[in-house]
Amino acid sequence: MLIIDTREPMEYNMGHVEGAINISPMKFMAGGVPEELANTPKDEEIILYCVSGSRSNVVGHILRQFGFTNITNGINQGQVERKLRG
Repeated sequence: MLIIDTREPMEYNMGHVEGAINISPMKFMAGGVPEELANTPKDEEIILYCVSGSRSNVVGHILRQFGFTNITNGINQGQVERKLRG
């Protein structure tokens, strides 16, 4: 499972889900798959989050255009952490 924090680096540095990587929406909109995902299988489970779910939703649509198929919008940090605790 890959967790992507789609907030800006400053927001990520203030606190994030343990193990999450930070890729801001601008990187996704720059064209092509961001280098951080270059070797990620298209069917790997990817959980996205931001503050309200808006940016992560946009990134989810972009990832689907790149061929990724197993994407969940986790909405925000708190909701993702609750999901991971099960």
